[in-house]
Amino acid sequence: MLSEEVVKAVFPFLEGTDLVSCMGVSKRWREIAQDDYLWKCLCAKRWPSTCKRPSPPTVTYYKLFQTFHRRQQHRTLLPPRLSFNELVFYIDIWTEDTLIFSEVVPGPVLEKGIGVPPFGVGDMLRFHLESPEYKMTLPVEPRFSVPEGQTVSVSVLVGRKDSDRVARVIDKSKFDYVDRTAYRALAYDYLDFSPFYPFVSGIRAWISLLFMDCGNEGVIDVFGIEMDFCDIAKSKEEVLWLLDMLDWK
Repeated sequence: MLSEEVVKAVFPFLEGTDLVSCMGVSKRWREIAQDDYLWKCLCAKRWPSTCKRPSPPTVTYYKLFQTFHRRQQHRTLLPPRLSFNELVFYIDIWTEDTLIFSEVVPGPVLEKGIGVPPFGVGDMLRFHLESPEYKMTLPVEPRFSVPEGQTVSVSVLVGRKDSDRVARVIDKSKFDYVDRTAYRALAYDYLDFSPFYPFVSGIRAWISLLFMDCGNEGVIDVFGIEMDFCDIAKSKEEVLWLLDMLDWK
């Protein structure tokens, strides 16, 4: 074991995570590492103004650093006020000025998704569909094909059965990016939130056309639709909370 003099000389040069690791070495190292002077030095690097008073803004500098040195990654959400049973999605897709897909999709159908990917789906897309990450998907029956050069656009509204109100999710957005490696054509739009949430903005709703190789180059054979909110909502509960905050009219 290193002498206490050496330990006390080295500890001030450590980062917070390393200092915490040192606490688990021995009881004596823990006592040394808990010296609030060490944590004041770390706070002085990160928030210099907190060290300009005789005492820290919290009980100790250790408590200050422990609380705010990194963002909270996981939050426990209250149960959402909405459920998919109360929702209906209105999805319309055009190629140029011709309507090629128009469906009223009950929330539970979109929540259930595509159970088994159809035969012929690319490996990367199959891996994506079978992964445990939460996603909302819809099988397209009958399928439709679109020449890659044509302009394809989509609109999505969502309705609430409990109040007969409707909110806009996507407003005539174009599928302007086709990823032939992942077999997805993507479009997005920014969500409109209720005035009750004035500081929520910049969140995008993404919708993808899922397709497979039909052997005809330049044509995409669409078998499914996927909707998500990127990294903002990663679970069913988070999606429902996000939808609940929309500007319902």
